[in-house]
Amino acid sequence: MLREDGGPNKIFLTFLFCDEAMAIQFLKDVNLLRSKVQCNTCGRDRVWSADPNIREGFHVRCRRKVGGSKCSESRSIKHCSWFHRSNLTFQEIIFLTYDIVRRELAHNIQNEHRFGKHTVTDWGTFCRETMLVFMEGCSEKIGGPNKTIEIDESKFGRRKYHRGHPVKGQWVLGGVERGSGTTFLVFVPDRTADTLTDIIHAWIEPGTTVVSVCSGVYRDLDSLGFTHRTVNHSIHFVDPHTGNHTNTIQSTWRSVKVFLGQNNGVEDYYYHLAHYMFAAMCKALRVPPFLQFFHLVANTD
Repeated sequence: MLREDGGPNKIFLTFLFCDEAMAIQFLKDVNLLRSKVQCNTCGRDRVWSADPNIREGFHVRCRRKVGGSKCSESRSIKHCSWFHRSNLTFQEIIFLTYDIVRRELAHNIQNEHRFGKHTVTDWGTFCRETMLVFMEGCSEKIGGPNKTIEIDESKFGRRKYHRGHPVKGQWVLGGVERGSGTTFLVFVPDRTADTLTDIIHAWIEPGTTVVSVCSGVYRDLDSLGFTHRTVNHSIHFVDPHTGNHTNTIQSTWRSVKVFLGQNNGVEDYYYHLAHYMFAAMCKALRVPPFLQFFHLVANTD
């Protein structure tokens, strides 16, 4: 019932959610549902109660007495959880999230589970927003003395072979640390020297050796505490004399564009880049993305 990466497969999830009580206990055990929910009226913990008249089969109710009267505040067990804004069942949410995190095509998800197009789109955005907040919260500078980072810019959203409807596109500045593969990808409003230099200064530690293509926008890197090396792509991709190259970041761009597929909206790129970074982090840590995603959800307020 496990995939090669150690994460659960669809057989495991199907088995788990065949029994509603077992599924709910599992969600409580992994902290996706709260075992204790505080009452807004008296401030004490509500009690879980079975209720066959509601879809989830349970609700949380306060049975304390306050000032001589009984506090009977009742809430859905989804309240104050990651599920609380959705009308989908727990099983539907888990299966939908599983396919989204694993980058299943939207029309395949719709066909297999009979979800509506808007449901798949909205939940996909919700999941990627969660990844975005997490990645922004754990981001930190990369590089340092005796470390080398390749930097480059790439544009997303261009028409392939100049065909199709016009796409404005979005420029992204990226950097990859050789050896560790640690990466940053940042949207840039423009490609001026001041903008790119500020981003590099914000993401790369002083003392780092920075390798880029020959461009005037990077001319001040040496003065900012970096050791700047260049390669002229109009002549060669690997400098035969110095060995300088940007092959690692070029390979990253290819991987990112394959990962993003046909998404063309600037807002989509913002969320899908977060998804790429999350997947890359999971690969580097050798942890299943689906389990890592629910781990971060369970530990998010």
